[in-house]
Amino acid sequence: MPKSRLAAPLLALAIPLLLYGGALVSQFGFGLHPCEMCYWQRWPHQAAIVLAALALLLRSNGKAMRLLTALAAIAIAISGAIGIFHAGVEYGFWEGLTSCSTGAAGPVSLESIMNAPLIRCDQTQWDLFGISLAGFNAIFSLGGAALVLTLLLRRRTSDA
Repeated sequence: MPKSRLAAPLLALAIPLLLYGGALVSQFGFGLHPCEMCYWQRWPHQAAIVLAALALLLRSNGKAMRLLTALAAIAIAISGAIGIFHAGVEYGFWEGLTSCSTGAAGPVSLESIMNAPLIRCDQTQWDLFGISLAGFNAIFSLGGAALVLTLLLRRRTSDA
């Protein structure tokens, strides 16, 4: 099995692992608490990790591997699209959420609500060169998804 055949699924696994890992490091390492839309961007990355891992596990079945890799790339792109929406809210291009939410799971007590940090989706917690974390997620996710799909298409045309 040529190594180039595994390039797309490996990238489809590495990209969301790095982006999701970066989100967790920024949250737990640097205290940048996520807002609701930050969580929305994480879900497709989690799905992409599972899909790409399955693609690698099923690498002996070329069709299944390509399909799962393509689905992982689509999930990565969805996170990027959510990142565009979130960045647009942060930059004031359009309105975002108009209700409050919490990242807590299960029953929420009044004490936990009062002690939770208030994280607004329309305010940037950190940026570099004017690009927020949501903006970077959009750039890297959409670019990464395009790269994975390009590798899949190139590999498919070379197989034909």
